[in-house]
Amino acid sequence: MQLTDFSVLTFDCYGTLIDWESGIITALQPLMTRAGKALTRKAVLATFGQHETQLERAHPAMRYSELLARVHDELASAWGVMPDAAESQRFGASVGDWPAFADTVAALRYLKQHYKLVILSNIDRDSFRATSPRLGVAFDAVYTAEDIGSYKPDPRNFVYLVEHLAAMGIDKSVTLHTAQSLFHDHAPANDVGLASAWIDRRHDASGWGATAAPRADVHYNFRFISLAEMMDAHRASM
Repeated sequence: MQLTDFSVLTFDCYGTLIDWESGIITALQPLMTRAGKALTRKAVLATFGQHETQLERAHPAMRYSELLARVHDELASAWGVMPDAAESQRFGASVGDWPAFADTVAALRYLKQHYKLVILSNIDRDSFRATSPRLGVAFDAVYTAEDIGSYKPDPRNFVYLVEHLAAMGIDKSVTLHTAQSLFHDHAPANDVGLASAWIDRRHDASGWGATAAPRADVHYNFRFISLAEMMDAHRASM
């Protein structure tokens, strides 16, 4: 299997194209300061991930900006301080401030010359619109959790993706799902028969960051430590 076997790349956005962990840490600074505890980055991300995953399961139709605000409330309680509604709302609206990885724009502009590009994201439409200028390309389609009514890794998100691509005349055999999270993306991509490329952004860090640990049988077809490495691999295969 080679990258040139595919004509469509479907992307997770936050964690793969956008450095959501840095964005989360920055946006949580006011709460962390109020909590006044020696909280490590690893511990903050793990606690965030636990609450986010639980809320996504419990409230699959909640808009992501609202869900983030709810996560912020729960983090405040977990860290022993009173939730602050205005602070939580600011955190929920912070997605558009989260930075792109340094290689994202150049790699997407290169890949756009060779593939259709599609987003499948655990986000709401307004938040993605706020992020879109940071990505530097126009996507051929954008599918959000708000559109679908559930959050990855719910299999409905990938069924929706495959069905909507089919309506565009795109077969899953020419589609490569490209993502960082083994938990949110690669496991459900496996289940619907999509090939996948792991962008292992956390290759130099321990643990799973802001995501849950993946199931034991998850697999992928390609692994790259950055989108730039994927771009270089494609260029070398031409």
